[in-house]
Order: sequence, then C-alpha cells, then structure tokens
Amino acid sequence: MSAKSGGLLASFDYLDDALGAIRELCKAGRKDLTVYAPLPEHHIEEALGYRQGPVRVFTLVGALTGTATALAFTTWTSMDWPLVVGGKPILSIPAYVIIMFEMTILFGALSTVIGLFINTRIPHTKPLVVYDPEYTAGRFGVYAPADSAEMDDVRRILEAHHPAELREDREGAHNA
Repeated sequence: MSAKSGGLLASFDYLDDALGAIRELCKAGRKDLTVYAPLPEHHIEEALGYRQGPVRVFTLVGALTGTATALAFTTWTSMDWPLVVGGKPILSIPAYVIIMFEMTILFGALSTVIGLFINTRIPHTKPLVVYDPEYTAGRFGVYAPADSAEMDDVRRILEAHHPAELREDREGAHNA
C-alpha cells in the first residue's frame, strides 16, 4: 500500500450533493474520506458507513469490572478479618451493595472517558492544513486522499456532484 501523496477537497453548498459524492466515493472503495460539516449531520455518518460507537462497550466492561472488584475486595476483607456480630454471616451481600454500586459507577465513568479518548484519537497531533472556514458557515467539505494514479477517478466522481469549489492538495498536507 503506497502512501497518499495528496488529494482533492470539494466544497458543496448542499448536503444532498455532498452525500451523493460520499456515497459514490465509498462505492468506489474510498474509505479514508474526511468530511467537514457546519453541524452534526447523521446522514453523513450513514453515508460513511458508521455504526454505533464502541464507547458503550467500554462503559459496560468498566462497570462490570467495578462491580466484580468491589465484591472481591469486600469478600476478601470480610474473610481476612472476620467479625461475627449478632449471629450474622461473615459474607453478607446486602452490606456490600453500596460499595459495589459506587465502584460500578466509578469504574464505568473512568472507562467511558478512556474509551472516548481512544476512539476519538485525542490528542490529535496531526495538523489539519487543508481546511476552509466556510465549513463553519454552511458549506460541506469532502476531502479524498489520492495518489497521482487515482486523482482522475476521484476528480471525476467529485465533479459529477457539482461542487462549489474543487481544490487539489498535491503535497498531502492534510495528512501531514
């Protein structure tokens, strides 16, 4: 797999044109698109083929780990220093519920934050050089990295959807 030497950035005035270009680029096998939008738009996520995020799995695993950790810790503590009071059993689950609940919330919250950082790739150390401030004012942008052999196919697909502007990025500054 060769490194991309540049790409094309298309600006669209209308969401439908941008969605058409995204869908056609994805059908052509382009999976490394970068899309700019002035607002969150679920149609763009659907066109790019995004599914539900895996952060919820991080939360579930963290919460279950917290519950198991709390149960193990309280059980170990009760077995290591048994206090027989009023004929109650040494391992009394109702007494552990509060600790288990608190550890479930703590581990679930911490693992959610960790999962969020992992999945959003924060911190993003690569500068996004190819950017137009118009994307915050109402335009939609689609950046498709391509080497010189693929440039004509990508240009043909993007031009078929009537971009307001089409720029070429020869140095690959977008992925620098």
